[in-house]
Amino acid sequence: MKYRILYAEDDETIAFLTQDSLQPNYEVVHCADGKSALEMFKSDSFDICLFDIMMPKLDGFELAQEIRALNSEIPIIFISAKTLKEDRIKGLKIGADDYLVKPFSIEELILKIEIFLKRTQKNNSESYLPKVGKYVFDSKNYKLSNLSETIMLTQRESELLKYFIDHKNTVVKREEILKALWGDDDYFMGRSLDVFISRLRKIFSDDDSVSIENLHGIGFRFYGT
Repeated sequence: MKYRILYAEDDETIAFLTQDSLQPNYEVVHCADGKSALEMFKSDSFDICLFDIMMPKLDGFELAQEIRALNSEIPIIFISAKTLKEDRIKGLKIGADDYLVKPFSIEELILKIEIFLKRTQKNNSESYLPKVGKYVFDSKNYKLSNLSETIMLTQRESELLKYFIDHKNTVVKREEILKALWGDDDYFMGRSLDVFISRLRKIFSDDDSVSIENLHGIGFRFYGT
């Protein structure tokens, strides 16, 4: 699936040339004024925005402010004939991620688009919270939550659950878990591991979609949807 670009530009020639250059790799939705671009953003989903500044009905600065009020994460790149330092600074203060001056290189534009899309993809991946049974698991904040309740975990419980999720449906040896979480596999750490596994089992005791199978003499296998 192609990334989707919202492109606002009132100059028909520039818009045609830019859109024609981007279309092979991206899905570009072009709007000829700021107001129609804002309405398009509200009604559809996009991965990145390219905005001219001097446009009718709603200029690029106003458009970017409206977009930022709706979405604080989507990358915004200004493409403008306005060359003053003050305009660049204003654009960045509003919340734009970059500012290209016309005439611009299409190669440079594509490079910037790729940089911001990769950064957004990475941030989305890092912020992804996995679902475990009826809960969403936030490992960084040590909690399981849904609409009706939040269960706070200890740091060790959270680390153990994350390890199981990362090795879901796979047999993991007891000593592997101990070394991954404690850096040791002595008797006392082994007893602690059993305690934490018992606590996790109790949390998910009423959820048939989650289980921690004990494989005697080997280790464990975690199942969870």
